[in-house]
Amino acid sequence: MITLYNSRKVFAIIKQSLNGEHQDFTSGNISKAVVLLAIPMILELSLESVFAVVDMFFVSKLGKNAIATVGLTESFITLIYSLAIGLSTAATAIVARRIGEKNPRAAAHAGAQSILISTIITIPITIAGIFYASEILALMGADKDVVAEGAIFTQIMLGGSLAIMLLFLINGIFRGAGDASMAMKSLWIASLTNIVLCPLLIHFWGLKGAAIATVIGRSSGVLYQVYHLLKGSGIIKFCKEHFDFDKEIIKSLTNVAWPATFQFLVASGSWIVITRLVAELDGTAASAGYQIAFRNFVFFILPAWGLSNAAATLVGQNLGAKEFERAEQSVLIATKYNSIFTGLVMILFLFFSEPIVRFFSTDEQVIKYGVESLQIIGGGYIFYGIGMVMTSALNGAGDTKMPTVINIICFWVFQIPLAYFLAKGLDMKSYGAIIAVPAAQALIALLSWYYFNKGRWKAIKV
Repeated sequence: MITLYNSRKVFAIIKQSLNGEHQDFTSGNISKAVVLLAIPMILELSLESVFAVVDMFFVSKLGKNAIATVGLTESFITLIYSLAIGLSTAATAIVARRIGEKNPRAAAHAGAQSILISTIITIPITIAGIFYASEILALMGADKDVVAEGAIFTQIMLGGSLAIMLLFLINGIFRGAGDASMAMKSLWIASLTNIVLCPLLIHFWGLKGAAIATVIGRSSGVLYQVYHLLKGSGIIKFCKEHFDFDKEIIKSLTNVAWPATFQFLVASGSWIVITRLVAELDGTAASAGYQIAFRNFVFFILPAWGLSNAAATLVGQNLGAKEFERAEQSVLIATKYNSIFTGLVMILFLFFSEPIVRFFSTDEQVIKYGVESLQIIGGGYIFYGIGMVMTSALNGAGDTKMPTVINIICFWVFQIPLAYFLAKGLDMKSYGAIIAVPAAQALIALLSWYYFNKGRWKAIKV
C-alpha cells in the first residue's frame, strides 16, 4: 500500500508539473518546488539532447568530413548560443524577480524588451554567417575538403541565427515566470520537427538537408512561443505597448546580460580553442571522434542543465518575495539531485564508452579517439553538475559578474594554458588538450561553491 501510495504521489507531481498551471514557488515544500520546475525543464532539454545525438547519427553516415563540418560549425555557433544564453539569463532573472514581487505586467514588459535587444544583435551575425561561411570553417581549422563540402551547411545554420536566439531567449522568459511546461513544449516542437525532417532531408540533399531541417525545426518552436506570448492564457502575455522602447528596462537588462553573455562567450570560446587544437594536432579522425564524444557529453549534460535552470528560477522568484533562506535551500537541494545524476553518468562514460561511440561510427581510428575522449570528459562529470547549479543560481539572482570572473580564471587562465602545456609541452597531443576540460570543470565547481556560500548574491538588485 505504501508503494502504491508513493507511486500515485509521484505521478500526481509529474502531472502537476506538466499541466502548465501557474504555481507559487515562493511558498510550500521546497523539494516539491524543485521537482515541479525541474521535470519539464529536464524533459525539455532531454529531447534537445536526443536530437543532438540523432542528428550526429544520421550525419555520421555521410562520412568523417560531414562529422567534422557539423562539429566545427556547432563549435562556432556556441558563440551565438552564448549571446542567446546571456540575454536569456538576464530575462529569466528579471522576469523571475518581478513574478516574485507579484507584478506580471512588469515581467512581460521586461521580456518584450529583451526580444527587441536580441533581434537587433542577431542581424549582423546572420549577415556575416551567410557571406563568410567558408572563411569561418577555415578559421576553425577545417581542411580544404571539409570547407568545400561543408560551407553550405555552415551558411544555412548561421543564416538561421535569429531562430536560435529567440528559442533560447523566449524559453528563458517562460522559465523566469515559472512556466517551465511552456518552455518544454516549444523546444519539443522544435526538436521533434528536427528529428522527423533530418533523415528525410539528408536523403535528398545530404549535409545541406541536415541544416535545413534544423532551421525549420527551431523556427517552428519560435512560432509556437510567439503565439502563446501574444494569444495564450499564461501569466506572461505581451501587449503592443510592451515593445515600446524603454531605456530604463533595457539598461537593467544590459547590466545583467553583458556579464552573462561574456560569461558564456568565455566558456564557448575555450571550447573552440580546444576543438581547433584537437583538429590541428591529430587531424580529421581525432576531430570526428572528439565531436562524437562531445555530442554525447551534450546529450547527458542538458538534463543536468534543466535542474540548474530550476534553481535559477527559484532563486529569482524567492529573492523577489524576500524569502532568502528558501532561495538558498532550493539551490542546495538542486545541487544534491544534480550530483546524483551526473555521478551515474560518470560511471556510464567510464565503463561503457566504446559501445556508445561505436553506435556513431565504424571507422576504427575515429572510434579510438572517440572512446578515449569520452572517458576523459566523463572522468570529471560530477563536477559539471555541481558547477552548473551554483553558477545558474548566481545568474538567477542577477549576480552574473562573479560567474564571469570564475569562468575567465578557470577557462582562460587555467584550462587553455594547461591544454597547450599537456598537448604540446608534454607531447600528449589531442588527449592532453581534452584532459584540461574536466580539470577546469572541477575548479569551477570548487570556486562557485565557495562564492555561493559567502551569500553576497542575496543582496543583488535587478
